[in-house]
Amino acid sequence: MPIVNILVTREGTMPGADRTTAEQKAAIYKGIADLLFDVMGKPREDTTVVFHEHDIEDIGQGGFPLSDYRKQRG
Repeated sequence: MPIVNILVTREGTMPGADRTTAEQKAAIYKGIADLLFDVMGKPREDTTVVFHEHDIEDIGQGGFPLSDYRKQRG
């Protein structure tokens, strides 16, 4: 049984959204199941996708808090 972990920051990608929408998550779940079926022949019903959203305050990159790192990168 494939288990796929998706880790993203908790930020909206559409106007008015502050996190990933239920519709976006549903599309990701379907897309991953379809991809594993198409590439590896894994049955869609056996694929589990775990979606993790994290506040940017809980993530560091390049030795800095993510928000600071992004400011430096401009």
